[in-house]
Amino acid sequence: MSTFDKREEGFELKFAHDEEVRFKARARRNKLLGSWAAEKLGLAGAAADAYAKEVVMADFEGSGDDVVFTKVRSDFDAKAVAQSDHQIRRTMEELTAKAIADVKAGR
Repeated sequence: MSTFDKREEGFELKFAHDEEVRFKARARRNKLLGSWAAEKLGLAGAAADAYAKEVVMADFEGSGDDVVFTKVRSDFDAKAVAQSDHQIRRTMEELTAKAIADVKAGR
């Protein structure tokens, strides 16, 4: 195997690892967001856990943060929870940073 082939293989492995970290961090962020939203919706215990899973699953129904945001926004609107779009998106950003740190730390 040439040096070029070894470098190429190394880049491919790094890309695969980075994608796995992104996927895990995104799923973790969505679960954390679901727990945060469940609290705002007045859910607790098993109902809160089920709602957090719904938020995680919403991401698989579409692609991008907009699907998850829309789910939370529509649920807040349905229950008259007073949270601005800005607050929801800011919470998503904060939880993204936390989720990335957690995944990199092996949690």
